[in-house]
Amino acid sequence: MIYSKYRSKELSWLFFNERLLQEASKKEVPLIERIKFLGIYSNNLDEYFRVRVALLKRLVQLGKDTEFDGTSPRKTLKEVNRLVRKQGIEFGRIYEQIIKELEAHNVYMLDEKSLNEKQGEYVRRVFEHKVRPKLMPIIISKRRPLPDLKDDAIYLGVILRKKDTGKSVYALVEVPVDALGRFFIVPSSERSTCMLLLDDVIRYELKDIFYMFEFDEIGAYTFKLTRDAELDIDDDISESYVSAIAQSLERRKDAPPVRFVFDKEMPEDLLEILLRKLHFTRDDAIIQGGRYHNFKDFMDFPKIGGTDMVYNPLPPIRHESYPNGQSVFPVLHERDILLHFPYHSFLHFIDFLREASIDPLVSDIKITIYRVAKHSNVMDALVNAARNGKKVTVVLELQARFDELHNIKWANKLQDAGVKVIYGVKGLKVHSKLCSVVRKEGSHYKTYACVGTGNFNEDSAKVFSDHLLMTAHDGIAREVAAVFEFFDKNYRIARYSHLWVSPFYLRKKFNELINKEIRIAKEGGEARLWIKVNNLADYRTIRKLYQAKRAGVDVRLNVRGMFSLMPDFDKNSEPIPSIGLIDRFLEHSRFYVIGKGERERIYIASADLMSRNMDRRVEVACPIYDKSLKKQLRDMFKIQWNDTSAARILDNELNNHLNKPVDGEKPFRSQIEFYKYLSNINQHLEPDIEKIEETASKT
Repeated sequence: MIYSKYRSKELSWLFFNERLLQEASKKEVPLIERIKFLGIYSNNLDEYFRVRVALLKRLVQLGKDTEFDGTSPRKTLKEVNRLVRKQGIEFGRIYEQIIKELEAHNVYMLDEKSLNEKQGEYVRRVFEHKVRPKLMPIIISKRRPLPDLKDDAIYLGVILRKKDTGKSVYALVEVPVDALGRFFIVPSSERSTCMLLLDDVIRYELKDIFYMFEFDEIGAYTFKLTRDAELDIDDDISESYVSAIAQSLERRKDAPPVRFVFDKEMPEDLLEILLRKLHFTRDDAIIQGGRYHNFKDFMDFPKIGGTDMVYNPLPPIRHESYPNGQSVFPVLHERDILLHFPYHSFLHFIDFLREASIDPLVSDIKITIYRVAKHSNVMDALVNAARNGKKVTVVLELQARFDELHNIKWANKLQDAGVKVIYGVKGLKVHSKLCSVVRKEGSHYKTYACVGTGNFNEDSAKVFSDHLLMTAHDGIAREVAAVFEFFDKNYRIARYSHLWVSPFYLRKKFNELINKEIRIAKEGGEARLWIKVNNLADYRTIRKLYQAKRAGVDVRLNVRGMFSLMPDFDKNSEPIPSIGLIDRFLEHSRFYVIGKGERERIYIASADLMSRNMDRRVEVACPIYDKSLKKQLRDMFKIQWNDTSAARILDNELNNHLNKPVDGEKPFRSQIEFYKYLSNINQHLEPDIEKIEETASKT
């Protein structure tokens, strides 16, 4: 065993993405869901290259080959390329296996060479009426540079050859997925379903596109490229922030490419001319792939076949305390409400905003926005509130990566409706999830607050596991209002007794409670640090966790993504038990359980334990004071800790071994069990957690 102190977060992310491949390979996961996991893996990898790999390349090009995340950028980049190629082979194997299993269910993925006469006639009609009008081929010339190719598109590199002269013509065709979709159902028998990808619809009629050329052979080979997506915003106070973002988005279109993926069957001469035109060298991330790319489209794979090919539906639960057809404000006077998405319905929050938008007693609504749904009911409610005469303030983060243009459009719409829009804080990204509503009640004004771990986004709330606290607690509500005051006047930095607000207090308060647990453990008391986050990559926090474990604190980590901590960090100490959970819902929530018994403190947070979250973003961690709600989060941690279906054991090598059930026992699937747990609460039944607690104490 090599006792290393830290792991590169860049490499640990790849091991997280590998866990998605594991889900795609599991026989017990329904087939179409397995295909979607391949799509999520592919989409994640695209973003990883646009951001993380792009940063590594910048550092290498600048000659900054110093230690970065535990190793040099050049070494990390080399290892990234090795792991991506290795995972690419596994991706191809899993895809081929899924295709075979689909055929066992009478679902067939055809290509242009396997169509029968009837199917061929159908594809020709589709091509003539729908596809051909969208195709604008580009002939590749030795003298002309290529136009700026999009990094979110699939291209066919076309080669036309004349045998007797040996002359070749090269061309590019963009596959118009955005306009037409990727999947086409073609005629088949009653007992089967046949599909064709848009790529192969084009291949089938390729000669029809290039009829004016003389050729004996014609072929089309898929490729895609990924560009650096980091925004370069000039610090020019004379230029509006929105304009700066917009111009930077334009520059992103011709940003340097960082990855080139191509069909391994592509002829060498076509490959060479593409690499030369795109300014790639053999040292860059040039990756041989299969016949098809941009598997992110497979996230929208058609729901075909029987019900056994998709997950059983889990309808959102109505929260037991949220009133139906009555005002929520009197309820919040009596008790806090803690929503767990996607188990609870996100409609509760939309109803909260809708009520606030038309309630004559509500005067002010304030909210932070990072990412919202494409057709956002949240934003519509805010617009409606402004039209109804409410003072509405939206703190809109324009630098929400890949959502910048979407947010700019919403900013314009909000301002047209009379909403006050604040574009974040200069030098800090606003990532906190806050909402504040002021209501006149009698002779005074009462503030209600919502603090969450995830975005106010009804689309992602269907698949992202998150928490949202709704409260009328005077201290929390007052401090949420103070955060909004800071957004408006950046020089007003309040002192907080309840919230942990980064970059001012979160790290300090978190460390203070860890130090307290260390002290109690050294004195022989029971000390606890249970942490659930997306990413754990802040070295200073990792050192504190090592210190706590050495002192005898019960440290347990549930980390979905980047994981720079080495669980077996010291031969003289027990390893820190750590798991990562990948299942049908994306684990996105962050909460910390610190202390035991009367000392127990539980915080939900928008912040991961990363340097950027703790030092360069406005994040908020909020205490849960209600004992029953604290128990729900504590029980959730225990339930997930005992998962033997989808939890991976995180070790020094990140082998991603599944936490398997004891021989003879059925797998324990924590997400389904937590759904049952909340269903029981909804029916006013006390969930039976004793068995889980007993197992947890033995783990």
